[in-house]
Amino acid sequence: MKIEWAVLLILLLVCGWRVEADGSDHRYKEGDRVPLYANKVGPFHNPSETYRYYDLPFCSPDHVTEKKEALGEVLNGDRLVDAPYELNFREDRESTTICKKSLSEEDIAKLRDAVAKDYYFQMFYDDLPFWGFIGKIDKDNLDPSENKYLLFKHIHFDIFYNDDRVIEINVQTDPNLAVDITEEKAVDVEFAYSVTWKNTAVPFEKRMEKYSKSSSLPQHLEIHWFSIINSCVTVLLLTGFLATILMRVLKNDFIKYSHDEESLEDQEETGWKYIHGDVFRFPKYKSLFSAVIGSGTQLLTLAMFIFLLALVGVFYPYNRGALFTALVVIYALTSGIAGYTATSFYLQLEGTTWVRNLILTGCLFCGPLFLTFCFLNTVAIAYKATAALPFGTILVIILIWMLVTSPLLVLGGISGKNSKTEFQAPCRTTKYPREIPQLPWYRGTIPQMAMAGFLPFSAIYIELYYIFASVWGHKIYTIYSILFIVFIILIIVTAFITVALTYFQLAVEDHEWWWRSVLCGGSTGIFIFFYCLYYYHARSDMSGFMQTSFFFGYMACICYGFFLMLGTVGFRASLLFVRHIYRSIKCE
Repeated sequence: MKIEWAVLLILLLVCGWRVEADGSDHRYKEGDRVPLYANKVGPFHNPSETYRYYDLPFCSPDHVTEKKEALGEVLNGDRLVDAPYELNFREDRESTTICKKSLSEEDIAKLRDAVAKDYYFQMFYDDLPFWGFIGKIDKDNLDPSENKYLLFKHIHFDIFYNDDRVIEINVQTDPNLAVDITEEKAVDVEFAYSVTWKNTAVPFEKRMEKYSKSSSLPQHLEIHWFSIINSCVTVLLLTGFLATILMRVLKNDFIKYSHDEESLEDQEETGWKYIHGDVFRFPKYKSLFSAVIGSGTQLLTLAMFIFLLALVGVFYPYNRGALFTALVVIYALTSGIAGYTATSFYLQLEGTTWVRNLILTGCLFCGPLFLTFCFLNTVAIAYKATAALPFGTILVIILIWMLVTSPLLVLGGISGKNSKTEFQAPCRTTKYPREIPQLPWYRGTIPQMAMAGFLPFSAIYIELYYIFASVWGHKIYTIYSILFIVFIILIIVTAFITVALTYFQLAVEDHEWWWRSVLCGGSTGIFIFFYCLYYYHARSDMSGFMQTSFFFGYMACICYGFFLMLGTVGFRASLLFVRHIYRSIKCE
């Protein structure tokens, strides 16, 4: 228990890293320099395709200083550098020139392409993020070929303060103060800015609430709660209906089998009791099966820890770096759970090559994730995007894997080997398996997976839109309590629907339920991936090879993780159920 609290304390410290104002306490005197960092630029509709701020020909200082960033910020694609504007505390400025720049034809072509793709910029001012567009297309003319491309050359900052602290910053761009870059010819541009300081009564502690308002406005909350209530009612009705049927059928089965025991011994048995000698026969590919259960258990633990940190307020708006840091650190620290679970279960299934099983467990999720990362990082390097991780960050991740993940995985495996737990089977397994009777097509694995995945997916699909709009867009998700409720509903429904399908499978004397329970439980992950296809084509404006690769590459890994996690939930629930029903009858 002490170890768990120590791990949690480390996570809170690590995940608390964020963009700080040079380590200051955010208090300033009049005229003090307030840290301002330019972060990145990129197409508004392609959130993964971002570039360094000075990749575009903006005014830059003689010596560009990069800010040191935490691991999560680098993984998020943040590359903070000194911005050219001087926004000293409570100093108003009127049309201050930054620089006069001669833009070549090549510069104009680059800027025109950026304006055409709705490029935006992001900056941080005293830890407050703000955004603005670099230009606009004047579409007054009916003929698209006559559109004008305008580059904003003047930015106005509205900054609000309370006593000696910065509370809010807003950016305005004036289309009247713009340069026409429609024709690709050299242009001389004078970039300028102005600043207005205003007093506000908003306290410093509430300055980040502005960024969460978009997700907590009354109409958004109503939609959220309506979706939750709708999901709960639908799920409770369906699960209640199934539970009633299942309990009644089971009760009849128990009565029937108890009467059978009192009747003649040569009476023919039918139903799930008939296969009591085969139901606990170990599955094929037991090493892979154990690795799936180990990896799924680790991912379930990871999800629970992430929700715990979210509910205590670690992931406040626009502290995305903390989420990525938490995912890396918690995954590394929970690898021992995967090793212990996989090895102990593998040995319960009378496996012999536990070392090979441990290696398989370590590679089952990390392997596809690593291959996906290598491909996508290569794409990002080719695009010269900020999503391309620096060599130092890759080295840090490799060191975490070598010095934390792998040793804990091995220690967990050794602990699992030494636990010497036996598989608790209430019935003896016969020497030879019974032949499974011919079953109709809808009893097959794929139709059963489709039925198993539909109900849990229907409970979460409304909430998926808000999550996707946050991860793959510019909306903010802050109502983690709702998300946690949805996650718990997902776990409960997955467990129940898998148990129900396992019973129906055993009732028709099909004893190969082990892999089926995993596949049925994890099928929600496949439904989520199909939702990705729908979201990409119908709900988003993402385009381009890089953005498409990042979206489908990383979503495929996330859906695969859901498959492992929910497959484990489905199997564990089915195993408890099968043990219970066979323990309740007399097995010879």
